[in-house]
Amino acid sequence: MGLDDKISNAAKETVGKAKEGIGDATDNERLEAEGHKDQAAANAKQAGEHVKDAADDVRDTFR
Repeated sequence: MGLDDKISNAAKETVGKAKEGIGDATDNERLEAEGHKDQAAANAKQAGEHVKDAADDVRDTFR
């Protein structure tokens, strides 16, 4: 996973947490749900990148 991807995913997750917190504090269910969605998307992308990195490591092992 490239550094740019890590930063982008971390930023999206942080924004999601902020939206969730603000939505919770202001009783804005839509904003809170949007925050959950942003965090889930960032986590899914991070998981995909980890799988890709693991596959690259396995490929490099057999070279």
